[in-house]
Amino acid sequence: MVNTRVELKGLSLRNPVLTASGTFGYGEEFADFVDFSKIGGIIVKGTTIHHREGNPYPRMAETPSGMLNAVGLQNKGAAYFAEHIYPRIANMDTNVLVNVSGSTIEDYVACAEVIQSLDNIPAIELNVSCPNVKQGGMAFGVTTEGISKVVEAVRKVYHKHLMVKLSPNVTSIADIAKAAEASGADSVSLINTLMGMAIDAEKRRPKLSTITGGLSGACVKPVALRMVWQVSKAVQIPIIGLGGISSAEDAIEFLLAGASAIEIGTANFIDPSISQKVAAGIEDYCERHGFASVSELTGALITD
Repeated sequence: MVNTRVELKGLSLRNPVLTASGTFGYGEEFADFVDFSKIGGIIVKGTTIHHREGNPYPRMAETPSGMLNAVGLQNKGAAYFAEHIYPRIANMDTNVLVNVSGSTIEDYVACAEVIQSLDNIPAIELNVSCPNVKQGGMAFGVTTEGISKVVEAVRKVYHKHLMVKLSPNVTSIADIAKAAEASGADSVSLINTLMGMAIDAEKRRPKLSTITGGLSGACVKPVALRMVWQVSKAVQIPIIGLGGISSAEDAIEFLLAGASAIEIGTANFIDPSISQKVAAGIEDYCERHGFASVSELTGALITD
């Protein structure tokens, strides 16, 4: 028997498979396809302190081996989540995490405080790729100073597991990860979407209302793998790897590169049961290769 359990600084997962925020709704939408007891957890869609309508349509576009999105964190706000959605998902047979977003540090803090009060939410994933409206729209997570300020502020009020989701749109992902660690992050997840765009040549118009958007899917996997490997050499806290994972083999590559757990995102749109299949595939790999525990895969890449 393979020990599939993963421990992430106080956050215990029955296996290393999580579903990525923004691709799995609130979990309820996938109840007919996934046995939640077979995966490590779900991360619900981005939640902000205030109601957000999101961006105008069109806000999704298919690209070769991937997709662009510019949904814009559409949600009804943290209070609505706590009152109406949380009671429906609080007793799911898996970990339920909330992705927390904001446009100011005060927004992040307020949202984290609301989620902190929910007993059955053991962790938040802090989305630092949001535009900081007080600094002209630059994302918090693209500078060490920006990420330090928001993580430090949230850490003061949030006392459960604090996961920080890193933006890949930076010069040195390792420096950003080290800043998150030094500011109180319990773990880092990476990568968030890469900035991209798509154009309709016949209409001579962008395919997204916002012109640019976040690129995800299989096409980003090599970049994500490289960044996970670099971050694994720079920090001591656990890493959750994501970006283009659509099979157990993909997931195992991220574990070998240094991740302790993984998230599945865009692939959920293609196969809504993929997370459960990947979890089973990781266990099978360990059995075939003689690993007694999934955690033995973390950082087991042979480079000499």
